[in-house]
Amino acid sequence: MTTKPKKVAILTAGGLAPCLSSAIGALIERYTEIDPSIEIICYRGGYKGLLLGDSIEVTPHVRENAHILHNYGGSPIGNSRVKLTNVKDCVKRGLVKEGEDPQEVAARQMIKDGVDVLHTIGGDDTNTTAADLAAYLERNKYNLTVIGLPKTIDNDVYPIRQSLGAWTAAEHGSRNFSNVVAEHNSNPRMLIVHEVMGRNCGWLTAATAQQYQNKLELQAWLPELGLTKERFSVHAVYIPEMAVDFATEAARLSQIMEEHDNVNIFVSEGAGVEDIVKAMEAAGQAVPRDAFGHLKLDAINPGAYLAKEFAAKIGAEKTLVQKSGYYSRAAAANLADQRLIKGCVDLAVECALRREGGVIGHDEDQDNRLRAIEFDRIKGGKPFDINTPWFEELLAKIGQPKGALVEVAH
Repeated sequence: MTTKPKKVAILTAGGLAPCLSSAIGALIERYTEIDPSIEIICYRGGYKGLLLGDSIEVTPHVRENAHILHNYGGSPIGNSRVKLTNVKDCVKRGLVKEGEDPQEVAARQMIKDGVDVLHTIGGDDTNTTAADLAAYLERNKYNLTVIGLPKTIDNDVYPIRQSLGAWTAAEHGSRNFSNVVAEHNSNPRMLIVHEVMGRNCGWLTAATAQQYQNKLELQAWLPELGLTKERFSVHAVYIPEMAVDFATEAARLSQIMEEHDNVNIFVSEGAGVEDIVKAMEAAGQAVPRDAFGHLKLDAINPGAYLAKEFAAKIGAEKTLVQKSGYYSRAAAANLADQRLIKGCVDLAVECALRREGGVIGHDEDQDNRLRAIEFDRIKGGKPFDINTPWFEELLAKIGQPKGALVEVAH
Protein backbone atom coordinates (compact mmCIF):
# COMPACT_ATOMS: atom_id res chain seq x y z
CA MET A 1 0.00 0.00 0.00
CA THR A 2 1.33 3.43 -0.97
CA THR A 3 1.70 5.78 1.97
CA LYS A 4 1.16 9.50 1.71
CA PRO A 5 4.26 11.67 2.00
CA LYS A 6 5.29 13.04 5.37
CA LYS A 7 7.62 15.60 3.89
CA VAL A 8 7.97 17.17 0.46
CA ALA A 9 10.69 19.32 -1.09
CA ILE A 10 10.51 21.97 -3.80
CA LEU A 11 13.25 23.23 -6.09
CA THR A 12 13.38 25.54 -9.11
CA ALA A 13 16.09 25.29 -11.75
CA GLY A 14 17.25 26.51 -15.14
CA GLY A 15 16.51 30.01 -16.43
CA LEU A 16 13.82 32.17 -14.91
CA ALA A 17 10.22 32.20 -16.11
CA PRO A 18 7.16 34.16 -14.91
CA CYS A 19 5.74 31.23 -12.95
CA LEU A 20 8.38 30.08 -10.50
CA SER A 21 7.42 32.21 -7.51
CA SER A 22 3.72 31.65 -8.14
CA ALA A 23 4.17 27.87 -8.52
CA ILE A 24 6.06 27.70 -5.22
CA GLY A 25 3.27 29.67 -3.56
CA ALA A 26 0.58 27.49 -5.12
CA LEU A 27 2.26 24.28 -3.94
CA ILE A 28 2.57 25.60 -0.38
CA GLU A 29 -1.06 26.77 -0.42
CA ARG A 30 -2.39 23.47 -1.78
CA TYR A 31 -0.51 21.29 0.69
CA THR A 32 -1.70 23.55 3.49
CA GLU A 33 -5.31 23.17 2.29
CA ILE A 34 -5.14 19.39 1.78
CA ASP A 35 -2.96 18.29 4.69
CA PRO A 36 -1.04 20.86 6.75
CA SER A 37 0.71 18.03 8.61
CA ILE A 38 2.86 17.37 5.53
CA GLU A 39 6.16 19.20 6.07
CA ILE A 40 7.66 21.29 3.26
CA ILE A 41 11.23 22.39 2.58
CA CYS A 42 12.71 24.25 -0.38
CA TYR A 43 16.18 23.49 -1.70
CA ARG A 44 18.05 26.73 -2.21
CA GLY A 45 19.51 27.25 -5.69
CA GLY A 46 17.94 24.25 -7.42
CA TYR A 47 19.87 20.98 -7.73
CA LYS A 48 22.90 22.77 -6.28
CA GLY A 49 21.06 23.14 -2.97
CA LEU A 50 19.93 19.52 -3.12
CA LEU A 51 23.50 18.28 -3.55
CA LEU A 52 24.82 20.54 -0.80
CA GLY A 53 21.92 19.96 1.60
CA ASP A 54 21.07 23.66 1.61
CA SER A 55 17.36 23.97 2.32
CA ILE A 56 14.77 26.35 3.75
CA GLU A 57 11.98 25.22 6.06
CA VAL A 58 8.48 26.35 5.13
CA THR A 59 7.25 27.59 8.49
CA PRO A 60 3.64 28.24 9.57
CA HIS A 61 4.28 31.95 8.96
CA VAL A 62 5.35 31.23 5.39
CA ARG A 63 2.28 29.04 4.86
CA GLU A 64 -0.01 31.84 6.03
CA ASN A 65 1.65 34.31 3.67
CA ALA A 66 2.26 32.08 0.65
CA HIS A 67 -0.18 34.21 -1.37
CA ILE A 68 2.45 36.96 -1.48
CA LEU A 69 4.53 34.80 -3.82
CA HIS A 70 1.98 35.28 -6.61
CA ASN A 71 2.92 38.96 -6.76
CA TYR A 72 6.58 38.31 -7.55
CA GLY A 73 8.63 37.18 -10.51
CA GLY A 74 11.92 35.32 -10.35
CA SER A 75 12.42 32.52 -7.85
CA PRO A 76 12.74 33.44 -4.16
CA ILE A 77 14.46 30.12 -3.47
CA GLY A 78 16.99 30.57 -6.28
CA ASN A 79 17.94 28.71 -9.44
CA SER A 80 21.03 27.07 -10.90
CA ARG A 81 21.94 25.05 -13.98
CA VAL A 82 23.15 21.66 -12.78
CA LYS A 83 23.02 18.38 -14.69
CA LEU A 84 23.30 15.48 -12.25
CA THR A 85 24.67 13.12 -14.89
CA ASN A 86 27.44 15.58 -15.77
CA VAL A 87 29.73 14.29 -13.03
CA LYS A 88 32.77 16.21 -14.21
CA ASP A 89 30.94 19.55 -14.04
CA CYS A 90 29.49 18.78 -10.58
CA VAL A 91 32.98 17.94 -9.26
CA LYS A 92 34.49 21.03 -10.88
CA ARG A 93 31.90 23.26 -9.20
CA GLY A 94 32.45 21.67 -5.81
CA LEU A 95 28.97 20.19 -5.60
CA VAL A 96 30.25 16.63 -5.08
CA LYS A 97 33.62 15.11 -4.27
CA GLU A 98 35.81 13.26 -6.73
CA GLY A 99 34.50 9.70 -7.11
CA GLU A 100 30.97 10.51 -5.96
CA ASP A 101 27.86 10.02 -8.12
CA PRO A 102 25.74 13.21 -7.96
CA GLN A 103 22.53 11.19 -8.26
CA GLU A 104 23.52 9.07 -5.29
CA VAL A 105 24.45 12.19 -3.33
CA ALA A 106 21.03 13.69 -4.15
CA ALA A 107 19.20 10.51 -3.10
CA ARG A 108 21.05 10.28 0.19
CA GLN A 109 20.43 13.95 0.92
CA MET A 110 16.69 13.55 0.45
CA ILE A 111 16.72 10.52 2.75
CA LYS A 112 18.73 12.46 5.31
CA ASP A 113 16.21 15.31 5.09
CA GLY A 114 13.29 12.88 5.42
CA VAL A 115 11.88 13.88 2.01
CA ASP A 116 9.39 11.52 0.34
CA VAL A 117 8.43 13.66 -2.70
CA LEU A 118 10.53 16.12 -4.69
CA HIS A 119 8.74 18.79 -6.77
CA THR A 120 10.94 20.18 -9.54
CA ILE A 121 9.87 23.34 -11.37
CA GLY A 122 11.81 23.90 -14.58
CA GLY A 123 12.14 23.48 -18.31
CA ASP A 124 13.27 20.53 -20.38
CA ASP A 125 16.77 20.46 -18.84
CA THR A 126 15.37 20.56 -15.31
CA ASN A 127 12.82 17.85 -16.04
CA THR A 128 15.18 15.61 -18.02
CA THR A 129 17.51 15.88 -15.03
CA ALA A 130 14.51 15.01 -12.84
CA ALA A 131 13.83 12.07 -15.17
CA ASP A 132 17.42 10.86 -14.75
CA LEU A 133 17.08 11.16 -11.00
CA ALA A 134 13.69 9.40 -10.94
CA ALA A 135 15.08 6.51 -13.01
CA TYR A 136 18.10 6.26 -10.70
CA LEU A 137 15.87 6.20 -7.62
CA GLU A 138 13.71 3.44 -9.12
CA ARG A 139 16.70 1.34 -10.23
CA ASN A 140 18.20 1.55 -6.78
CA LYS A 141 14.95 0.90 -4.91
CA TYR A 142 14.72 4.28 -3.20
CA ASN A 143 11.14 4.99 -2.09
CA LEU A 144 11.23 8.57 -3.36
CA THR A 145 8.89 10.23 -5.88
CA VAL A 146 9.79 13.03 -8.31
CA ILE A 147 7.07 15.26 -9.80
CA GLY A 148 7.91 17.97 -12.32
CA LEU A 149 6.14 21.17 -13.32
CA PRO A 150 6.96 22.46 -16.82
CA LYS A 151 8.48 25.94 -16.82
CA THR A 152 9.82 27.59 -19.96
CA ILE A 153 9.04 30.81 -21.75
CA ASP A 154 10.01 29.08 -25.01
CA ASN A 155 6.94 26.79 -24.78
CA ASP A 156 8.95 24.05 -26.47
CA VAL A 157 8.61 20.92 -24.32
CA TYR A 158 7.30 17.67 -25.84
CA PRO A 159 4.47 16.64 -25.41
CA ILE A 160 3.19 19.55 -23.30
CA ARG A 161 0.70 21.91 -24.91
CA GLN A 162 1.47 25.00 -22.82
CA SER A 163 4.40 25.58 -20.48
CA LEU A 164 4.01 27.67 -17.35
CA GLY A 165 5.09 31.29 -17.73
CA ALA A 166 5.10 31.55 -21.53
CA TRP A 167 1.90 33.59 -21.82
CA THR A 168 3.23 36.14 -19.33
CA ALA A 169 6.58 36.38 -21.08
CA ALA A 170 4.85 37.20 -24.38
CA GLU A 171 2.75 39.87 -22.69
CA HIS A 172 5.76 41.56 -21.10
CA GLY A 173 7.89 41.31 -24.23
CA SER A 174 5.11 43.12 -26.05
CA ARG A 175 4.96 45.73 -23.30
CA ASN A 176 8.71 46.24 -23.54
CA PHE A 177 8.60 46.90 -27.27
CA SER A 178 5.71 49.34 -26.84
CA ASN A 179 8.26 51.76 -25.39
CA VAL A 180 11.28 50.77 -27.49
CA VAL A 181 9.41 51.33 -30.77
CA ALA A 182 9.18 55.08 -30.11
CA GLU A 183 12.93 55.22 -30.78
CA HIS A 184 12.09 55.09 -34.48
CA ASN A 185 11.63 58.87 -34.48
CA SER A 186 14.97 59.53 -32.81
CA ASN A 187 16.75 59.26 -36.15
CA PRO A 188 15.90 59.11 -39.88
CA ARG A 189 15.92 55.69 -41.58
CA MET A 190 15.87 53.78 -38.32
CA LEU A 191 16.15 49.99 -38.07
CA ILE A 192 14.97 48.52 -34.76
CA VAL A 193 15.57 44.85 -34.03
CA HIS A 194 13.68 43.35 -31.10
CA GLU A 195 15.46 40.15 -30.04
CA VAL A 196 13.21 37.76 -28.13
CA MET A 197 14.32 34.68 -26.20
CA GLY A 198 13.81 31.32 -27.90
CA ARG A 199 16.73 28.98 -28.48
CA ASN A 200 15.13 26.45 -30.82
CA CYS A 201 11.50 27.52 -30.87
CA GLY A 202 9.89 30.64 -32.31
CA TRP A 203 6.66 30.46 -30.29
CA LEU A 204 7.59 33.28 -27.91
CA THR A 205 8.74 35.61 -30.68
CA ALA A 206 5.57 34.94 -32.67
CA ALA A 207 3.29 35.32 -29.63
CA THR A 208 5.05 38.51 -28.52
CA ALA A 209 4.69 40.02 -32.00
CA GLN A 210 1.04 38.99 -32.14
CA GLN A 211 0.23 40.55 -28.76
CA TYR A 212 2.05 43.75 -29.69
CA GLN A 213 0.41 44.02 -33.12
CA ASN A 214 -3.05 43.40 -31.63
CA LYS A 215 -2.54 46.34 -29.25
CA LEU A 216 -1.99 48.65 -32.20
CA GLU A 217 -5.53 47.96 -33.38
CA LEU A 218 -6.83 49.70 -30.23
CA GLN A 219 -4.71 52.84 -30.49
CA ALA A 220 -5.64 56.24 -31.95
CA TRP A 221 -3.32 57.77 -34.56
CA LEU A 222 -2.41 61.25 -35.81
CA PRO A 223 -0.85 60.86 -39.27
CA GLU A 224 -0.30 64.61 -39.72
CA LEU A 225 2.40 64.47 -37.04
CA GLY A 226 3.83 61.08 -38.02
CA LEU A 227 1.80 58.97 -35.63
CA THR A 228 0.80 56.17 -37.99
CA LYS A 229 0.16 52.52 -37.33
CA GLU A 230 2.55 51.65 -40.17
CA ARG A 231 5.53 53.23 -38.39
CA PHE A 232 4.74 51.48 -35.10
CA SER A 233 3.94 48.10 -36.69
CA VAL A 234 5.99 44.93 -36.75
CA HIS A 235 7.42 44.67 -40.26
CA ALA A 236 9.07 41.24 -40.06
CA VAL A 237 9.18 38.20 -37.77
CA TYR A 238 12.11 35.77 -38.01
CA ILE A 239 12.15 32.54 -36.04
CA PRO A 240 14.33 29.37 -35.93
CA GLU A 241 11.72 27.35 -37.82
CA MET A 242 12.28 29.51 -40.89
CA ALA A 243 15.40 30.40 -42.82
CA VAL A 244 15.39 33.99 -44.06
CA ASP A 245 15.64 34.64 -47.79
CA PHE A 246 17.73 37.78 -47.32
CA ALA A 247 17.45 39.00 -50.91
CA THR A 248 13.66 38.80 -51.00
CA GLU A 249 13.20 40.24 -47.54
CA ALA A 250 15.74 43.03 -48.08
CA ALA A 251 13.80 44.18 -51.14
CA ARG A 252 10.51 44.18 -49.20
CA LEU A 253 11.97 45.95 -46.17
CA SER A 254 13.74 48.52 -48.36
CA GLN A 255 10.37 49.56 -49.72
CA ILE A 256 8.99 49.90 -46.17
CA MET A 257 12.01 52.02 -45.21
CA GLU A 258 11.41 54.32 -48.19
CA GLU A 259 7.71 54.71 -47.40
CA HIS A 260 7.80 55.02 -43.60
CA ASP A 261 11.42 55.94 -42.72
CA ASN A 262 11.80 53.04 -40.29
CA VAL A 263 11.72 49.24 -40.07
CA ASN A 264 10.85 47.11 -37.00
CA ILE A 265 11.95 43.47 -36.87
CA PHE A 266 11.15 40.79 -34.27
CA VAL A 267 13.70 37.96 -34.17
CA SER A 268 14.17 34.87 -32.00
CA GLU A 269 17.56 34.64 -30.32
CA GLY A 270 17.98 31.22 -31.96
CA ALA A 271 17.28 32.40 -35.51
CA GLY A 272 20.33 32.22 -37.78
CA VAL A 273 22.53 30.68 -35.09
CA GLU A 274 23.88 27.93 -37.36
CA ASP A 275 25.27 30.53 -39.76
CA ILE A 276 26.89 32.47 -36.91
CA VAL A 277 28.48 29.35 -35.39
CA LYS A 278 29.88 28.29 -38.76
CA ALA A 279 31.42 31.74 -39.19
CA MET A 280 32.93 31.63 -35.67
CA GLU A 281 34.37 28.15 -36.18
CA ALA A 282 35.76 29.10 -39.59
CA ALA A 283 37.52 32.03 -37.93
CA GLY A 284 38.97 29.71 -35.28
CA GLN A 285 36.91 31.26 -32.47
CA ALA A 286 35.74 29.23 -29.46
CA VAL A 287 31.96 28.65 -29.39
CA PRO A 288 30.77 29.15 -25.77
CA ARG A 289 28.51 26.44 -24.30
CA ASP A 290 26.92 25.73 -20.89
CA ALA A 291 26.96 22.55 -18.75
CA PHE A 292 24.17 21.05 -20.88
CA GLY A 293 26.10 21.66 -24.09
CA HIS A 294 23.80 24.49 -25.18
CA LEU A 295 25.26 27.48 -27.01
CA LYS A 296 25.51 30.61 -24.86
CA LEU A 297 23.35 32.76 -27.07
CA ASP A 298 24.09 36.01 -25.26
CA ALA A 299 27.73 35.61 -26.29
CA ILE A 300 26.83 34.78 -29.91
CA ASN A 301 24.36 37.67 -30.24
CA PRO A 302 22.06 36.66 -33.15
CA GLY A 303 20.08 39.92 -33.07
CA ALA A 304 23.17 41.99 -33.76
CA TYR A 305 24.20 39.62 -36.54
CA LEU A 306 20.84 39.88 -38.29
CA ALA A 307 20.78 43.67 -37.82
CA LYS A 308 24.18 43.94 -39.48
CA GLU A 309 23.03 41.75 -42.38
CA PHE A 310 20.01 43.95 -43.08
CA ALA A 311 21.25 47.44 -42.20
CA ALA A 312 23.34 47.97 -45.34
CA LYS A 313 20.85 46.20 -47.60
CA ILE A 314 17.95 48.47 -46.65
CA GLY A 315 19.94 51.66 -46.22
CA ALA A 316 19.47 52.10 -42.47
CA GLU A 317 21.10 55.24 -41.12
CA LYS A 318 20.96 54.02 -37.53
CA THR A 319 20.38 50.56 -36.04
CA LEU A 320 19.09 49.72 -32.56
CA VAL A 321 19.05 46.16 -31.17
CA GLN A 322 17.01 45.67 -28.00
CA LYS A 323 16.45 42.47 -26.00
CA SER A 324 13.34 41.95 -23.89
CA GLY A 325 14.26 38.56 -22.42
CA TYR A 326 15.42 39.54 -18.96
CA TYR A 327 12.54 41.99 -18.63
CA SER A 328 9.90 39.43 -19.58
CA ARG A 329 11.23 36.25 -17.98
CA ALA A 330 11.43 37.79 -14.49
CA ALA A 331 7.85 39.12 -14.47
CA ALA A 332 5.19 37.97 -12.03
CA ALA A 333 2.74 35.47 -13.55
CA ASN A 334 -0.33 37.02 -15.17
CA LEU A 335 -3.87 35.76 -14.53
CA ALA A 336 -3.81 33.32 -17.45
CA ASP A 337 -0.61 31.71 -16.18
CA GLN A 338 -1.84 31.73 -12.59
CA ARG A 339 -4.91 29.74 -13.67
CA LEU A 340 -2.68 27.28 -15.53
CA ILE A 341 -0.34 27.02 -12.53
CA LYS A 342 -3.28 26.37 -10.19
CA GLY A 343 -4.60 23.50 -12.31
CA CYS A 344 -1.17 21.91 -12.67
CA VAL A 345 -0.31 22.31 -8.99
CA ASP A 346 -3.59 20.79 -7.81
CA LEU A 347 -2.87 17.69 -9.87
CA ALA A 348 0.77 17.65 -8.75
CA VAL A 349 -0.32 17.46 -5.11
CA GLU A 350 -2.88 14.74 -5.93
CA CYS A 351 -0.10 12.76 -7.60
CA ALA A 352 2.16 13.31 -4.60
CA LEU A 353 -0.47 11.92 -2.24
CA ARG A 354 -0.66 8.72 -4.29
CA ARG A 355 3.09 8.77 -4.99
CA GLU A 356 2.77 9.00 -8.77
CA GLY A 357 5.74 10.54 -10.55
CA GLY A 358 5.90 12.39 -13.85
CA VAL A 359 5.71 15.89 -15.32
CA ILE A 360 2.36 17.63 -14.97
CA GLY A 361 0.97 19.10 -18.18
CA HIS A 362 -1.66 18.91 -20.91
CA ASP A 363 -0.56 15.90 -22.94
CA GLU A 364 -0.76 16.68 -26.66
CA ASP A 365 -0.61 12.96 -27.46
CA GLN A 366 -3.61 12.21 -25.26
CA ASP A 367 -6.20 14.77 -26.34
CA ASN A 368 -4.53 17.54 -24.31
CA ARG A 369 -5.57 15.87 -21.07
CA LEU A 370 -3.95 17.24 -17.92
CA ARG A 371 -1.97 14.37 -16.43
CA ALA A 372 1.34 13.22 -15.00
CA ILE A 373 3.29 12.65 -18.20
CA GLU A 374 5.88 9.89 -18.14
CA PHE A 375 9.40 11.26 -17.68
CA ASP A 376 10.83 9.32 -20.61
CA ARG A 377 8.47 11.20 -22.96
CA ILE A 378 9.69 14.63 -21.88
CA LYS A 379 12.19 16.42 -24.11
CA GLY A 380 12.87 19.94 -25.29
CA GLY A 381 13.27 21.47 -28.71
CA LYS A 382 9.64 21.21 -29.82
CA PRO A 383 9.36 23.53 -32.85
CA PHE A 384 6.65 26.10 -33.30
CA ASP A 385 4.15 25.13 -36.00
CA ILE A 386 4.45 27.90 -38.61
CA ASN A 387 1.09 26.81 -40.04
CA THR A 388 -0.70 27.81 -36.83
CA PRO A 389 -3.65 29.98 -37.97
CA TRP A 390 -2.94 32.94 -35.69
CA PHE A 391 0.67 33.08 -36.93
CA GLU A 392 -0.43 32.99 -40.55
CA GLU A 393 -2.88 35.80 -39.77
CA LEU A 394 -0.07 37.82 -38.18
CA LEU A 395 2.16 37.46 -41.24
CA ALA A 396 -0.72 38.48 -43.49
CA LYS A 397 -1.49 41.48 -41.28
CA ILE A 398 2.08 42.81 -41.41
CA GLY A 399 2.47 42.03 -45.11
CA GLN A 400 5.18 39.40 -44.74
CA PRO A 401 4.64 36.70 -47.38
CA LYS A 402 5.32 33.14 -46.30
CA GLY A 403 6.74 32.62 -49.76
CA ALA A 404 9.70 34.82 -48.79
CA LEU A 405 10.63 32.36 -46.08
CA VAL A 406 12.05 28.87 -46.31
CA GLU A 407 10.77 26.37 -43.75
CA VAL A 408 13.51 24.65 -41.80
CA ALA A 409 13.17 20.87 -41.42
CA HIS A 410 13.03 19.50 -37.84
